[in-house]
Amino acid sequence: MSAIGFDLPEDVRVAREGVLGFVRREVLPRQEKHHDLLSDGRRLYGEDGAYVPAAVELIREVRMASAEAGFYAMCAPPAIGGGGLGHLAYYAAWEAIYHLCGGHSVLAPWVISHWAFGPSPVLTQVSERAQDEILEGLVSGAKSMCFGLSEPGAGSDATMIKTRAVKTNSGWRITGRKLWTTNAPTADWCIVFAVTDPDKAARKQGGISGFLVPTSAKGFTVESVVKLFGHVGGHEGAIVLEDLEVEPWQLVGTLDDGFKVALLGVSLGRVYNSARSVGQGRWALEKALDYAKQREAFGHKISDYQGVSFPLAQSATELHAAHLLGLNAATLLDRGERAVKELSMAKAYSVQVALKAIDRAIQVHGGMGLTNEVGLAQAWQDVRIINIADGTNEILARTIAQRLLAGDTEI
Repeated sequence: MSAIGFDLPEDVRVAREGVLGFVRREVLPRQEKHHDLLSDGRRLYGEDGAYVPAAVELIREVRMASAEAGFYAMCAPPAIGGGGLGHLAYYAAWEAIYHLCGGHSVLAPWVISHWAFGPSPVLTQVSERAQDEILEGLVSGAKSMCFGLSEPGAGSDATMIKTRAVKTNSGWRITGRKLWTTNAPTADWCIVFAVTDPDKAARKQGGISGFLVPTSAKGFTVESVVKLFGHVGGHEGAIVLEDLEVEPWQLVGTLDDGFKVALLGVSLGRVYNSARSVGQGRWALEKALDYAKQREAFGHKISDYQGVSFPLAQSATELHAAHLLGLNAATLLDRGERAVKELSMAKAYSVQVALKAIDRAIQVHGGMGLTNEVGLAQAWQDVRIINIADGTNEILARTIAQRLLAGDTEI
């Protein structure tokens, strides 16, 4: 039975089922075989806090196997070697992946290219020379990239970035710092955003540009790995850019108009995080239901108690609504609409109700819900992070309110 009262398009259903088959064949067996490595932070991270080489290689294997199977770049534009599937396929596939894998897999996020890590519409904006140098490696999954926008003093309001690109005879010289750059510790390339016209930037009329930079370049340093929730390592990096020389071919998009490049990825990021949240929320809910039907207290299955079953019913209702919001926003995007309000609603609501669903699942499990083995704590941490990533809930509420006050009141 399905709770969704309409059918997904045939190509979307085929892609989703194909991706799930790939995960069962290639991802879950690797996760199980290398469980000791991937589930123990003392083994997963090195002394510098980054993934150890064995974990990096497993991630690379998954990317390349997915590319070989036709899934890794399935939603990237055909112009850069992708499959050209749209936002709905992206949403449906990611929701299915996280519904299957839940909080257990370090490898699952690499099955389909994330907009900031691999082939996506962002790469249609790089120069022909840049495409010649990077596309083969990124589309095949052999290489990966990262997105250097956020800074210590510029998060939700990215117009406040301080990194500067000063014009030289051969291009630009970049100096500054970046923070929260996911995949920076292992990426081969980074799109770095810098102020190229301070006057325009001060007036919030552009003046910011993106540049494609190899992470091995002189002047590019991952200063440290950002560690979260008390973990011994992480996957976010703090970057120092010191007199980093870039040439005209490394400019991404149009000079002084870099935010258009960033916006190409934001929609995909919000679709991804909406799907990721719903999938993990459903996974957690189902674990809680299974446990509640087995666990006994005071002579009854704990599912018999309304204090257990009613919160789960509430989460099922909320996750169903979030699922529909995500499917709708992705469909609107595929129709060519901007869907600013609808996508903001989907992302903000999905991450919030998923966090509650996982928390309720932890509560149902009692002390077991806090253990590493169950995976709920990892899922909770994952979804707690994406209540901030790609637009905080507060920024999204602001966006929704602005759209409503401007006359966009269709709901």
